Amino acid sequence: MNRGTIAAHAAALAIVQASWNAAAHHWHSDRLTAVYADDALFFGGRPGHSVGASAIRDYFASYEGVIKSARMELVEQHFICLAEECFLAQGFGEFSFALTGDRQSRSRLRTTLVIARQRDQWKIRQHHFSASPEVPPI
Repeated sequence: MNRGTIAAHAAALAIVQASWNAAAHHWHSDRLTAVYADDALFFGGRPGHSVGASAIRDYFASYEGVIKSARMELVEQHFICLAEECFLAQGFGEFSFALTGDRQSRSRLRTTLVIARQRDQWKIRQHHFSASPEVPPI
């Protein structure tokens, strides 16, 4: 992949990250859901697989009253071009959470995102975050 393509993917991913962070600054399920494509596939931090905007909104809503604010920094990202204006980004997400009861939490998760341009906006089409295993699953 050439440097121009990598830079373009990194710029698009930065837009998605900024949108996600703006929506999570005061945990807002509808605004978080708007970062995703209507038909997105989503594996997050709770059991289950969320398919589509309604299920993704329910996922984010399940944290209301628990998460007050969140911030995500996508780091060490690697890119694969899947199609024109569609790419896969894989690396790590460093998260900080402000929780109810004035508690704070931090985590570093493996991240895989498929980002696509739809109706002139960069959206998440596929989201999979998971903890790094401490040992191989064998």
